[in-house]
Amino acid sequence: MPNYETVLIARQDVSATQAETLADQFQGYLTAEGGEVARREYWGLRNLAYRIKKNRKGHYILLNYTAPASAVQEMERNMRLSDDVLRYMTVRTEELPSDASVVMQRKDERGGPRGDRGDRGDRGPRGPRPEKTEGGAE
Repeated sequence: MPNYETVLIARQDVSATQAETLADQFQGYLTAEGGEVARREYWGLRNLAYRIKKNRKGHYILLNYTAPASAVQEMERNMRLSDDVLRYMTVRTEELPSDASVVMQRKDERGGPRGDRGDRGDRGPRGPRPEKTEGGAE
């Protein structure tokens, strides 16, 4: 069976648990027809590059799976019918990836909750500030 990768974007109005439920539903269409999901990642609520159906954000979900073409067609048909799915894209791949996706790797590299930069070794010590003169500019 061929390998596929699907990324879907759900509306910003749905909660994260509802987005996961949507992913469960689409995963069910694949497994019902003999497919097997190797990896599923929830990338979170992210900004869209442009407005889609009056939405500025969306819940991103990645699915990597092996399935027959009929299962992929059925899943995509149900994605088109769902009002909660803004966009989806399915790509056939040569092999299933074994490590985490690039998006999840970048999430792990960030330090704190606000993307902490960590030790800024490139700046070095600041040293004392220059003294101000009374005339203004030097």
